[in-house]
Amino acid sequence: MLESTFKFPDQTAFYKGKVRDVYTIEDKWMVMFVSDRISAFDVVLPRPIPYKGQVLNQIAAIMLDATKDIVPNWVKSVPLPNATVGLKCETFPVEMVVRGNLTGHAWRTYKSGKRELCGVTMPDGLKENDYFASPIITPTTKAHEGHDEDISREEIISSGLVNKEDYEQLEKYTLALFQRGRELAAKRGLILVDTKYEFGKIGDTIYLIDEIHTPDSSRFFYAEGYEEKQKAGEAQKQLSKEFVREWLMENGFQGKEGQQVPEMTDAFVESVTNRYIELFENITGQPFKKEDVSKEDSEKKIIEVLKGL
Repeated sequence: MLESTFKFPDQTAFYKGKVRDVYTIEDKWMVMFVSDRISAFDVVLPRPIPYKGQVLNQIAAIMLDATKDIVPNWVKSVPLPNATVGLKCETFPVEMVVRGNLTGHAWRTYKSGKRELCGVTMPDGLKENDYFASPIITPTTKAHEGHDEDISREEIISSGLVNKEDYEQLEKYTLALFQRGRELAAKRGLILVDTKYEFGKIGDTIYLIDEIHTPDSSRFFYAEGYEEKQKAGEAQKQLSKEFVREWLMENGFQGKEGQQVPEMTDAFVESVTNRYIELFENITGQPFKKEDVSKEDSEKKIIEVLKGL
């Protein structure tokens, strides 16, 4: 699915993100379709990746269910392979990025000579992909368009983006979720390296929203060989959509002005689908079953769910 084109009874809003199509119903419920669109460097690539939406939606459903004892989440029903129905929350305007290892943006910052990221001090003497002594939270602003921006907890609280009491609770939830994510990953022979969580609120209750522990929102390393690769200074074998970014960079594209997205051939698109299916099976330990649902059946199932809420 490249995009959805529904009009549900009592629909009050529609939002099309880079990957997700979100319908608001009665300003109380949300229907989220995870499309097969794929983005990199904040650019939506021209061709969809078959079954990518199903992969992301189903991993998120599994992981949200596995963490609901830590924090309540927005999900009420997963009626379709690529769609979830749940609560509409007032979204906190920050993303809670948590890092267990010195990787990605944190490593690029560190390599440049800086020892502070989002107000968090990073110790000297670390190598790329080393563990932090304990996970660090490096929040970002939540941008609907363009890039999210790094921000510190002090800036979040002092600016009023999130009040102190709520933000401290978000930190507690974030660290507990990351710990659970690491435990789940370890059972699959993986290391959850970094990820992000988004939260919303209804009344006085904070809810976990959107997706968690998917290859689009997280980075995983294979545990086997991790220590040996660190000692040898070799790159870690990882599970994430980093392979797509690497392919784009190898073909001269980093999302900069004037650059053209390289041609996505049928063979490349198929290879990306296969990699996402591999990610699903590695992360969940379950076999992936390709599911195709017609627009008419999709609409009927969603309406049935909404009637029952």
